[in-house]
Amino acid sequence: METFPSSPYIQFSRNQWAALRDSEPMTLTYEELLTLQGIDYELSIDEVEDIYLPLSRLLSYYFNARTSRQSVLTKFLNQKSMKVPFIVGIAGSVSVGKSTTARVLQALLSRWKENTRVSLITTDGFLYPNAILEEKGIMLKKGFPQSYDIKTLLKFVTDLKAGKRNVKVPKYSHLIYDIIPNEYQVIDQPDILILEGLNVLQSGMDYPNEKPRIFVSDFVDFSIYVDADEQKLEEWYISRFMKFRKGAFTNPDSYFHSFAKLADKNAINTAKTIWREINRKNLRKNILPTRERASLILHKGEGHAVDYVRLRK
Repeated sequence: METFPSSPYIQFSRNQWAALRDSEPMTLTYEELLTLQGIDYELSIDEVEDIYLPLSRLLSYYFNARTSRQSVLTKFLNQKSMKVPFIVGIAGSVSVGKSTTARVLQALLSRWKENTRVSLITTDGFLYPNAILEEKGIMLKKGFPQSYDIKTLLKFVTDLKAGKRNVKVPKYSHLIYDIIPNEYQVIDQPDILILEGLNVLQSGMDYPNEKPRIFVSDFVDFSIYVDADEQKLEEWYISRFMKFRKGAFTNPDSYFHSFAKLADKNAINTAKTIWREINRKNLRKNILPTRERASLILHKGEGHAVDYVRLRK
């Protein structure tokens, strides 16, 4: 464990972090891990035991502390107890593996005790529909702050924290690369909500056109930034693109169906161009600057394995 006077974080090597698992039980089978891993890498038992079980243990302390604090406030105000979800935010670059981290945590946290309800949503559902992005002339900035309906996203997290039931989230399809009209995911007072997306930690300065006075991060109880060196992110993006090219892109309904017909060399060049002209620019300008706002940073090295962890003091 390393503590730097000028840093708000304590840094742990992989082995140091793994030792903090203590007696946290392994509740997932190998077969279940296969359903949780991303398209671009295999999720190992070691990764769950060394990284995610200590994280699950840490989150249980934060969750219990927040629950106790909420109970004290309710008594002080002489109010009826209200179910307010504990929100875990997960941010990071495209291709870093945010979705896998979110799925693993959902599986682990839902097994803390009987009837622990853990919901998972991504902020993709709060992107403007493609028609609006085209109208605004920002289709090539999809994923950038201005491509999100931030007012609707803020209303969603505000309603959740107000204890409202059956809160709707628009559904997003990666197949058609667009919001699905009139389809919603309904979130009904979970114990924990995992909110995953590029923009979870962004603040007002990241939304120059709308200037929200409150931010999504104001409602997040614990935030995680999944980090990796830029070169790795590019490699992983290209690798994932090539696998999608032989998989999802072959579907005639896929927005990216034309990419399935590209020769290997052309496909790699296309992936590099998309990464460098869109995703890398978004990373450098909008995503990476939010890293130091996170409660915890998981840094990945070879094979998507976490090599060190930084925890805010």
